Amino acid sequence: MKNINNHPFHLVDYSPWPLTGAIGVMTLVTGMIKWFHNFNINLLILGYMIIILTMYQWWRDVCREGTFQGKHTLMVTKGLRWGMILFIVSEIFFFLSFFWAFFHSSLSPNIEIGSSWPPMSIIPFNPFQIPLLNTIILISSGISVTWAHHALMEFNKTQFTQAMFITIMLGIYFTILQAYEYLEAPFSIADSIYGSTFFMATGFHGLHVIIGTLFLLFCLIRHLNNHFSSNHHFGFEAAAWYWHFVDVVWLFLYISIYWWGN
Repeated sequence: MKNINNHPFHLVDYSPWPLTGAIGVMTLVTGMIKWFHNFNINLLILGYMIIILTMYQWWRDVCREGTFQGKHTLMVTKGLRWGMILFIVSEIFFFLSFFWAFFHSSLSPNIEIGSSWPPMSIIPFNPFQIPLLNTIILISSGISVTWAHHALMEFNKTQFTQAMFITIMLGIYFTILQAYEYLEAPFSIADSIYGSTFFMATGFHGLHVIIGTLFLLFCLIRHLNNHFSSNHHFGFEAAAWYWHFVDVVWLFLYISIYWWGN
């Protein structure tokens, strides 16, 4: 008997991916503990492999449901939008905790760190060198991802591809520069509260840049496979929102930690 839905909601089919994802995460965490204690990464690599395979197949299924099976109706897309908005709000509070720790320690520095900020033993970065270049790179990438969005709404496939390629390259360039900055850093995460707040805040932001770059790369691959149209492209919109969030967080990081905190 043919199944006909009389509602706009998407009742998902049975899927093995939540189970394999949970197994992958459990394997990854167990492998991490084994790496810490026995310096053996075999289980860690297995956990990563399970998670990556699960991600690929789960996202493949979601792309099929939304692009080819027509299950992402206007009501479903509205729910996805709210889900992404609430996720970004949770990420804002995640970074807020690092800013709270930074300002709590910098506005009233303890006697243990010499009652000064930066602490007396710390040589901070020059904010007008690599940090300023990275700021220009991320602002430029925000412009190019907006260009990509407008090109997609006008269904200009060539300009969308060009703009996405530029954005992804800028994201990779940012990551390379931040890695170089970390290698050349005159202090470490173990150097008082300054090192802890600096590397936690900028490190998690760097991780978000890597995730955002991958997000945009997958959107470019989907575009090349004709998954997006001018009025059905929420996957890309979510990636663009995430990228703008990463841009704004970096501006706060640059102004407070690199420039004011210097």
